[in-house]
Amino acid sequence: ACVGDDIDYCLVRDGDTTDVYLLAKARLEAYYKSESEYTILIECKGRELVGTEYEPIFPYFAEERKNAFRILSDDFVTTSDGTGIVHIAPAYGEDDYRVCREEGIELVDPLDEDGKFTSEVPEFAGQFCKDADKGIIRHLKQNGKLIQQSTIVHSYPFCERTDTPLIYRAIEAWYVRVEDMRERLLKSNSEIRWMPEYVGEKRFANWLADAKDWNISRNRFWGSCIPLWINTEDPSDIICIGSVAELEELSGQKVTDLHKQFIDPIEIRRDGKVYRRTPEVLDCWFESGSMPYAQHHYPFENKEKVEKSFPAEFIAEGLDQTRGWFYTLVVISTALFDRPAFRNVIVNGLVLAEDGRKMSKRLQNYPDPMEVIDSYGADALRLCMLSSPVVRAEDLRFSEAAVREVMLTVLLPLWNSYSFLVTYARVDHWRPASGKATCPVNPAHVLDRWILSRLSATTADLRSAMDAYDLQKAATRFTGFIEDLTNWYIRRSRRRFWKSSNDADKDEAYQTLYHVLLTFCKLACPFIPFITENIYRNLRSEEMPESVHLCDYPEIEEESRDEALNIRMSRTMRAVSLGRYLRSQTSLKIRQPLSRALLVSADSSVRADLLEMSSVIADELNVKEVLIRADEQELVYLSAKPNLKKLGPKYGKKMRELGRAIAALGGEEINVLLNGRNCTVQLADGEEVCLALDDVLVQRDEREGLTVANEGDITVALDTRLDDALILEGWAREIVSKLQNLRKELKFEVTDRIHIEYDGPSEVRAAIEAQGDYIASETLALSLEFVQNSGAHEVELNGVKARFSLRKA
Repeated sequence: ACVGDDIDYCLVRDGDTTDVYLLAKARLEAYYKSESEYTILIECKGRELVGTEYEPIFPYFAEERKNAFRILSDDFVTTSDGTGIVHIAPAYGEDDYRVCREEGIELVDPLDEDGKFTSEVPEFAGQFCKDADKGIIRHLKQNGKLIQQSTIVHSYPFCERTDTPLIYRAIEAWYVRVEDMRERLLKSNSEIRWMPEYVGEKRFANWLADAKDWNISRNRFWGSCIPLWINTEDPSDIICIGSVAELEELSGQKVTDLHKQFIDPIEIRRDGKVYRRTPEVLDCWFESGSMPYAQHHYPFENKEKVEKSFPAEFIAEGLDQTRGWFYTLVVISTALFDRPAFRNVIVNGLVLAEDGRKMSKRLQNYPDPMEVIDSYGADALRLCMLSSPVVRAEDLRFSEAAVREVMLTVLLPLWNSYSFLVTYARVDHWRPASGKATCPVNPAHVLDRWILSRLSATTADLRSAMDAYDLQKAATRFTGFIEDLTNWYIRRSRRRFWKSSNDADKDEAYQTLYHVLLTFCKLACPFIPFITENIYRNLRSEEMPESVHLCDYPEIEEESRDEALNIRMSRTMRAVSLGRYLRSQTSLKIRQPLSRALLVSADSSVRADLLEMSSVIADELNVKEVLIRADEQELVYLSAKPNLKKLGPKYGKKMRELGRAIAALGGEEINVLLNGRNCTVQLADGEEVCLALDDVLVQRDEREGLTVANEGDITVALDTRLDDALILEGWAREIVSKLQNLRKELKFEVTDRIHIEYDGPSEVRAAIEAQGDYIASETLALSLEFVQNSGAHEVELNGVKARFSLRKA
C-alpha cells in the first residue's frame, strides 16, 4: 500500500460496527455523512506510516513475500478519490513497479500469457482476470472483507481491433539505455534545423531531456529477430550476433531466411554451453529508426555511399513523430555516430474535418479528395495546404471553400495573365527573340523596371524561405507577386499592348511580361507544378529544357533590383488602395471621375515618391488633380485626447487637468506630435508635461466635401463634390463598360472596329454627345449614332435603360 508523505491520515472507529479504519482525513466526508458517525482515534502524516506492516487481504503470497506487505510513500498518491491509500501491484502499474523496485520489493505475476490466473490463485485459476472481477467481490463479501461496493466510470484501455479489455503488465524486455544518453541526444538535437523552431527547441528537447530507457523488444511473431543468443544455464552469458556470417560461423548452419521461424531453431554451442535466441522481436520503431543504414545493408555494403550522404538533408513528418520516428532516428544515430540522422525537418500538423473533428469514413465529415481535385485542380489543393498553418505543425480544419479561394485568387489570375500575353502576341505576331536570355536590359518604362525588380525581390524571398524550409512563407510570397502582376502591372500596361503601332515600348512590354511569366513558372513550379508546366511548355523556345521541372531554379537578378522603385510603387499602391477604400465607403464607383485627391505625409521621401507617381494615382483613382501636402490641416480638423492607459498610472489625480490641456492642443501642435517630435503643456501648478505621440489619441474630423482615410505615414482625402461635367464623364465611363461587355458577348476580336447605334433617355444622350470621342476611342467605334427605337441589346446604366446595336465595320 502507498500513502502520500504530506497527506493527513487518521485512524477512525466506525460508530455502527466499531471497526477501525485508516484513511486520509480529507476523504472522511466521502464515507460518512456527519462527524457523529465516527470517532477519530489517531491523526498523523503519511510519512509517519511508512514501514508499518499489515496483513494482506488475500493470503496467497504472504509467506513468500514477508517484507512486501508494508506501507510505502510516493507523490503520485492524491486525495481526489478513494481512501487516499493506493493499493500497489508492481506487476500491473508503472508507478507501482517503480515504487516497489526502489524499495527492493519483488513483483509477483499470477497471470499466464493469456491473462488467466495461474494455480498460485487457486480460487480463480484458469479464469481471465477481468472475468473474475465479480467472483473476487463475492469472495471478499463472504469473508467479511468488503466494506463498501460501488460502480465508477473511468477510462480503461481496450484493443482497437477486438474491443478486448487490456491490462498493464510488467514483463521482461530488452532496453536501450537512453537515460545515459540524454546529454548526447540534446547535442544532436541542437544540430537539427526544425520548422517550426519551437518543436525542436521546446517539445522535442523537453522530451529528450526526460527520455526514459527505450523498450525495444516485442512479444509477437512478426518483426526482426533480436540477435541475442542466451546461455540456457546462465542468463547473464549472452552472445550478440553482428552479421549473418557470424551466426553461420558460430552455429555451423547455413542461414537462408531471417524470419523468426527460421532463426529460432538455430543454436550456438561454444565451450560446452548451449545458447538459444531470446524469443522477442524488435520494436518496429527500432526498424524505422535504423532505416538510413538498413536500407543500404550498411556497413556490409555501400559503406562509402551511406557515410557520404549522412546525415540526410531533409525529412518531413507529423507532429506526433516527435515521440516516434524523429525520436528513434536521433536515438540510434546518436548511439552509433554521435550525430543526428537528419539536418532539416518540416513538421506538419493534423488535417482535421471542417467541424474540427478527426476525418472519419464513418462520419463522412470530409469531401471526396478526387472530387475536390476534379473541381478545383490538384494545384489548388496543393497550394491551399502549403500556404496553411499545417506545414508549421499546427492543425488545419480543412475547408473546400479555402481550395476554391486559392483557385480564384491565385491560379485563375495567373492563367489570365498568360492568356493576356498569348492573345495580344498572336494579334501582333510577336515572338520572343531566340536564345536563352529573355530579360529586357534596363527597359525605359517604369512599370517594366518595377515588375522586374519585384520579380528579383520575390526570387530572393522565395530562395530565402525555401532555404529555411519555411513553405508557408514561400507560398505567401509568390501569391503576393501574382496580385501585383495581374492587378497592377498588366492592368496599368494594357494600353501599351492595345496600341496599333509596334514600337519599342510595346516590344519591351511583351519582352517583360514574357520573361516574368517564364521565370515565375520556374519559381512556383514546386508549389503549383501542373499549371506552371502547362504555361512553360507553351512559352518555351526550342533550346530551353522540355519541362519546367528540368530547369535550374532561378537565381536572383541583382541587376534588376531597384529597392527605391519598389518602395515608391508600394507607397503609390497604398495611396491608391486608400482612395479605393474611400470610394467604396461613399458608394462612388471608380468610373465616376472626381475633381481632386489630396495626399498627405509628414515624411518628405514619401511626398517625393507620391509626387513622382501622381499621374498614376490620378488615373487609378479617376481624379482630375492630385495634390501633395505635408500636414493634414487642409483635410481634417485635428483634435487630441489623453491616452489614459499611458498617462493615467503616472499622473493620477492630475489627469483631469492634463486631459483639458491636451484637448486644448491646436492643429499645429498636434502636427508636431504626428511628425515624431514632442510638445509640452503646462499645468496650473507650473509643472510642464512633455508629450509624445503615444501619449495622446489623435482624432480626425473631415472637412466639408472631403472623405479621409489614413494608413501609417500616408493620409488620403477625396473631394466627393460633383459638378455637371464630372457627372457626364461618369456616365460615359459606364457606357464604355457596358459596350465592352457587349463586344465580349458578341465574340468580337479585340482588334475589330465597329459601328454603334443607340437609343436612351436624356442622360445617356447627353453623355454620348459630350464624351463621344472618348467612348469611340475606348470601344474602337468608327461611328456612334443616335437612332430612335433602335438597339438590339438593352442595358442598365445607373438605374435607367438604354439600347445599343453593335456591328463589325
